[in-house]
Amino acid sequence: MRTSEQFSEDMYQYLDEGGSRLSYVIGGAEGLPPQLKYDGYENYSPSKKGKKKGGGGNSGANRKMLSLSSMTFTHQFARTLLMEQIYRASEIRRGS
Repeated sequence: MRTSEQFSEDMYQYLDEGGSRLSYVIGGAEGLPPQLKYDGYENYSPSKKGKKKGGGGNSGANRKMLSLSSMTFTHQFARTLLMEQIYRASEIRRGS
């Protein structure tokens, strides 16, 4: 598991790398579908400039996996938890 400080560092690094754009996808009770979860993660090949091995589709070059917990939460609670961590990351960055 990541600490809030690590989450903050990662979030701002991803914002720098992504041109100030960052998206989070929250899966359902069973997690993310395999196409979303693995497409672009395990198959990503940096030598192919963002292309996946063995096919087309969206590049997974900037995708990172984050787990809020090993427990299952309602979708609404997961959003609230993520929002709190984003707020906390900005406060950590500000030094408050």
